[in-house]
Amino acid sequence: ANVSCNQRFGIAAYRKYSSGGGYPNISLSTPLPGIPKPVFASVDGHEKYETKITTLENGLKVASQNKFGQFCTVGILVNSGSRHEAKYPSGIAHFIEKLAFSSTAQYGSKDEILLTLEKHGGICDCQTSRDTTMYAVSAEVKGLDTVVNLLSDAVLQPRLLEEEIEMTRMAVRFELEDLNMRPDPEPLLTEMIHAAAYRGNTVGLPRFCPVQNVEKIDKKVLHNYLRNYYCPERMVLAGVGIEHEQLVECARKYLLNVKPAWGISAPANVDLSVAQYTGGIVKMEKDMSDVSLGPTPIPELTHIMIGLESCSFLEDDFIPFAVLNMMMGGGGSFSAGGPGKGMFTRLYLNVLNRHHWMYNATSYHHSYEDSGLLCIHASADPRQVREMVEIITKEFIQMAGNAGEMELERAKTQLKSMLMMNLESRPVIFEDVGRQVLSTGKRKLPHELCDLISNVTAGDIKRVTTKMLRSKPAVAALGDLTELPSYEHIQAALSSKDGRLPRMYRLFR
Repeated sequence: ANVSCNQRFGIAAYRKYSSGGGYPNISLSTPLPGIPKPVFASVDGHEKYETKITTLENGLKVASQNKFGQFCTVGILVNSGSRHEAKYPSGIAHFIEKLAFSSTAQYGSKDEILLTLEKHGGICDCQTSRDTTMYAVSAEVKGLDTVVNLLSDAVLQPRLLEEEIEMTRMAVRFELEDLNMRPDPEPLLTEMIHAAAYRGNTVGLPRFCPVQNVEKIDKKVLHNYLRNYYCPERMVLAGVGIEHEQLVECARKYLLNVKPAWGISAPANVDLSVAQYTGGIVKMEKDMSDVSLGPTPIPELTHIMIGLESCSFLEDDFIPFAVLNMMMGGGGSFSAGGPGKGMFTRLYLNVLNRHHWMYNATSYHHSYEDSGLLCIHASADPRQVREMVEIITKEFIQMAGNAGEMELERAKTQLKSMLMMNLESRPVIFEDVGRQVLSTGKRKLPHELCDLISNVTAGDIKRVTTKMLRSKPAVAALGDLTELPSYEHIQAALSSKDGRLPRMYRLFR
């Protein structure tokens, strides 16, 4: 109203001053006469960015974060993944991911679901990890009612028709073939290092369906699994970009008294096993000479990943481990975030910068609710595998030394910058809200995490590293392994003072 009243004066003033004649006497800091006063969106207090959480009568948690804009991201996260498959054939979570958003009680096919979402400019996706299954939709805010109804239907009322399961079997087989053929071995190595670190239990169970299980998984097996793990108390409905009350209202309407397709039953067979770190080695002899043919073929490489037990994301030591991972080279040596931001990490300065024959050295930190794994992935020519392993074991030993003040501050700043940059994106905020509320029942806000990162000292890094070096190593090796040192030698190197492998004397080379 204010704007419309002053519109005529505004136009008159604009005409007067646009000619340029009226400007010499007015400083830029003085508002132009006759221009309406601007109206700004006001943010009062911190309640505008805090995460609101409500628990419904059936145990389902509803969590939301307000964010201005006409689009929202809403989804259901379930505490269920490949780590819960101990009593079932491995691969169920992989099948569920591929079957998501197929035909449901209300929608006859995946196309119908996509057309419904299209009306609200929406897209949908499902991702499973070792411990979480996440169904998410991004769409216009005004389509929230339809979106929550659709999510409820997709999660609790899937039809799981025989032809859909058959199509999923084909998709899974194709993905398994692709996994073994792709030039980037990282997904396969991650599988192998988990299998080595947690042999035969929880997060060590395969995330991808083993070939021999593809035919075994049918509607009955899926329903048995869903009956135990898809119950409201193991779920969170999370939303970003919407009013909390509106989301709670939709949750009550579509998720409160719903009978799932597999029938209601008290979850009797929920696997509550705690991850048991075992350490060990998983090797895969593989001819990597023809991995990528073409104008610029990748040379034949052998890939090694060495990991040690870190901690769960619920422990206080999780933050020092995240800083350590950043200091080593987490996120890759040349990843996004400004030119060469990884060029001050230890794996760049001490490894890639000094040994021209090494093709890759990156650190990763995998963390779960009961355990964690910090590992370094390195690649080199098969003839230099022994030397490469020794370089990596030396880096692990050097972690326990004193961290320089400058490199520690740089790693902390880099971690905070990465955290804040990632949380600019709405789908990332959604995943952060959902995962934190699912695992802890609350959410630490970004500024709280930044304070925790700022408080990490060189002493913390030394303490967590010393504790980590007491664990047995987990090793994954892929490619030509002729020169690979024995597991006992790698273990001895990680127990030594300098990280050197025991010398081997051969009469005949």
